[in-house]
Amino acid sequence: MAGTGTAVFFHAHPDDEALLTAGTMAMLSAQGYRVVLVVATAGERGLADLAPGEELGEARMAELYKSAALLGCARVVRLGYADSGLGADGGIAEDRPENAFIDADSEEAAQRLAAVLKEESAELLTIYDPAGGYGHPDHVQVHRVGKRAAEIAGTPIVLEATVNRDPLLRALRLVSKFYRFPDNFDIRSFESGYSPGEVITHRVNVRRYAKQKRASMAAHATQTAGGDGDRTLAMFLKIPWPLFRLVFGTEWYVRRDLPPGTRLKHPFDPAPKSPESGVTPT
Repeated sequence: MAGTGTAVFFHAHPDDEALLTAGTMAMLSAQGYRVVLVVATAGERGLADLAPGEELGEARMAELYKSAALLGCARVVRLGYADSGLGADGGIAEDRPENAFIDADSEEAAQRLAAVLKEESAELLTIYDPAGGYGHPDHVQVHRVGKRAAEIAGTPIVLEATVNRDPLLRALRLVSKFYRFPDNFDIRSFESGYSPGEVITHRVNVRRYAKQKRASMAAHATQTAGGDGDRTLAMFLKIPWPLFRLVFGTEWYVRRDLPPGTRLKHPFDPAPKSPESGVTPT
């Protein structure tokens, strides 16, 4: 499938693109689409073991550029907000920095993103689902800001990058038989995270691009160590190749302007016609 047009992928921090949308990005780039990666922050509040004098934000942005190159991105944009971090309870951190993304004026942030969308004449924008996937405050803000930016710029296709939590739970339970999860990793938290299969409109087969997805994950080396115990990204990279390709071979999206039950396989697939009226729903 040869394509033309531009897709903008909006993420909160470096490494989010590797986990949620890397396969789709690599696929679209290979098919001729222009792929632009936008991050709200440099992820400077993440955990990492760094060499003396090394700044985490700078290191993570360097990793992001490496990941973007592996995925075929034509451009990387950082909106310039500070990483909001996470509180001890997994919610909003009380000690967040000035200019934290979660505290940004949503309209002002949306205007920044809309400027990129307009400059690129983007036909498609990816954001997160309303819960921000697993609930990180910056991810929730990505949903709000991205949704509004698409309205301002008139971007016609908005896809919420998510995970089908039904097979996710099955996969995590399978992996748990072979690997020990970090102590702070609770499978039960995924029972209410991301999106149920019934609302997902796009199931994108990216198995052909699983090597690029794995390389994108590996590019974020600072996120494979630091803190107590193994990090989630490091654990994913230890999964044997055949199982990795199976577990990470599909990426999921929700397009809210399509009717329930829609089943599409490509981000740029046209909206289906209503069987009752024969007209495309709006």
